[in-house]
Amino acid sequence: MDTVQSEDSSTQTKAASPTRQQQAADEHVFLIGRPPLEEYLGFLTVQTMEGQAADHRVLADEWRSANDHIRELETEEAGLADKSPIGSALPHLESLSAKVLADPIFQRSFNIVPVTIGVVELDRLVVFQKHINLAYVRSLKESLGSAPSEETIFKMCLPFDHPQPAVNSTRIANNAYVFVSPSMDLRFLEPMFLGSHQIAGYQPTGPVSGVIGLVVGFGSNFLNVIYAEDRLVLNNGSHRAYALREMGLTQAPCIIQYVSRREELKVIAGNDLQQNPELYLKAPRPPLLKDYFDPKLRKLVMVPRKLRQIKVTFGVEQIDVPAA
Repeated sequence: MDTVQSEDSSTQTKAASPTRQQQAADEHVFLIGRPPLEEYLGFLTVQTMEGQAADHRVLADEWRSANDHIRELETEEAGLADKSPIGSALPHLESLSAKVLADPIFQRSFNIVPVTIGVVELDRLVVFQKHINLAYVRSLKESLGSAPSEETIFKMCLPFDHPQPAVNSTRIANNAYVFVSPSMDLRFLEPMFLGSHQIAGYQPTGPVSGVIGLVVGFGSNFLNVIYAEDRLVLNNGSHRAYALREMGLTQAPCIIQYVSRREELKVIAGNDLQQNPELYLKAPRPPLLKDYFDPKLRKLVMVPRKLRQIKVTFGVEQIDVPAA
């Protein structure tokens, strides 16, 4: 690409502005027609670059048209989500499956309900995530290459080496720390009590009775589906599933959690599935992964890029109480 040098700094600033604006937002696919109309209008007018300039009448017409199409699918494709087949991981990938099953993070994260590693059909996965970041999808496809091997696909779907996105951490007060990452998966994991034998490289000012750890990090990041009431619901890994489907692949390896009663969903499922299980588990034609690729159900929007920030604060109270 040719580079044109500007005559002065003000011209350089003007020339750079459009580039910065382009980099400030990513293109997303948003599923329309099925979320409540109020939720759809709220997202499009508040969280996209079009924002307040968006024409509510046009948006509502688009939603109604998509909703009509969903009603047709409820008749034409009723039961499509039911009893989707589950295949076994290929024999030559058994060594990779064994590494996943032996991974301490896997064992800690998937210890509530029975689990297996299997292969599922992408198009018949029930989905509850409303939008997909296409910039992230492109980065996933680039990491896979144009003709990925089965081993490469397996490792992307079930990354037992747990690569981490970038994170910056800063102490902002005596009792407060901030963690910032471009990954929306950054989260507070848990509090924990540590003994002095678990701390390395720390020189205390006195004998240590114990250490309280406030752990910030990421989820296990395995492509994961929940098997409940004869349906497979995509619980984590929507972008990877979308990337594989866009590349023309029809199946993907994943961790499958087997749910025998809805009470278990309150512990292992995403919020949308917890709050509206009837839509995803009983509707004749729930939202499916293939809907992201249906021109009548998808809308492309520009969404401002965000950073995830986790602020952790702690308090200490010292009081004297009567001895027993």
